[in-house]
Amino acid sequence: MHDRLTPNVQQADMASGRIVPLDRARTFITLSVVLYHSAINYTYFGQGGDRMHWLGFDLVALFNDSYFMSCMFFLSGLFVPASLERRGAGGYLGRRTLRLGVPYIVSIFVIMPIAYYRYYVAEDQFTTVWERMISTGPWPSGSAWFLGVLLIFDLFAALAWTVVPRAIPAFGRWAGTLLRSPLTGFLIFLAIANAAYLPPHLGFGDGLWFMPGHFPLPLQASRSLLYPAFFIAGIAIGAAGLRTGPLAQDGALVQRWAVWFAFSYGCYGLILFLAYAHHNWIADFDSPPLWWRAAYGSAVASFCASMAFGVPSFFLRWAHAPLALMDRMQPSAYGIYLLHFLPLLWLQYLVFDPAWPAAVKFAIVLVGTLIVSWGAAALLRRVPLVAQII
Repeated sequence: MHDRLTPNVQQADMASGRIVPLDRARTFITLSVVLYHSAINYTYFGQGGDRMHWLGFDLVALFNDSYFMSCMFFLSGLFVPASLERRGAGGYLGRRTLRLGVPYIVSIFVIMPIAYYRYYVAEDQFTTVWERMISTGPWPSGSAWFLGVLLIFDLFAALAWTVVPRAIPAFGRWAGTLLRSPLTGFLIFLAIANAAYLPPHLGFGDGLWFMPGHFPLPLQASRSLLYPAFFIAGIAIGAAGLRTGPLAQDGALVQRWAVWFAFSYGCYGLILFLAYAHHNWIADFDSPPLWWRAAYGSAVASFCASMAFGVPSFFLRWAHAPLALMDRMQPSAYGIYLLHFLPLLWLQYLVFDPAWPAAVKFAIVLVGTLIVSWGAAALLRRVPLVAQII
């Protein structure tokens, strides 16, 4: 099982009961989130607010935005069965409320108002802006929306564990049997991803967000079925056993990590081609034809599915790789995710006026955000109660 692990990683894995390669996968996704949010301000076709742009950042933003949230839900689902088995439904929900609910509340009431105050710093006092956010909106959630949605998914998982106790183990047996033939399993997962994404994508488009009033719990309409589908898929694979099931380090799925990445990059190439066609060959930019929307949606869904297989299988296959910096960052990765919006938005504000190249501004924002959020998370984790949460 651990023959490909370096001694330090193997000892940490055995001592903590954690699967270090999967921790690395989650840290990698966190870094992808920070990278995306650092680049988006300097894109041409995204939501870039700075006057300095570079087309390369559009490619970075499109790559990350197309897959990373679905992969986060998939990775989160992997650990649900073992946690339910260990804690029971009540203990599981209590733990998840502490780990997700408390940071969500702190984020929407403290971190995000301070982060987004940079847009109003020349207009009103902070207390005035804060009161307006809470009472009338807009009330930004930043990255905290993921915590709220994931907590809802966890609630349904605990409910299923209680009401239909055989359901999750049955999913695990099905996943374990199916993924002994990983290519067949991948094709079925591919079909599930397309079935979950295409109907909302075609019906709502990608610009609509479901949001209860102005309360900061948004969910992109086109991905409203994709995220729970990936979360359930993660639960099924996790229920089959993380060390001995489909994601076993010597298993067929992990050994085919290059297949999943090759397919994912093919899908990303198709996304780029369709984006180019949209901007250059389609007469009505705002209303592309059905064939284009269906092809683009299928490429995105397939990209998500292949990356969900590719990211964890890569880190499991190359568990021996010396990734000391990532391993040191891992304990603070959750804190980085929670805190990064605050330094990120203020750094974007500080470099907004100078006519520096987009790459320079991006580098300042990315490096500064990582240093500040990592340092703050590490300091906060020295408080025992905070360390239990993040």
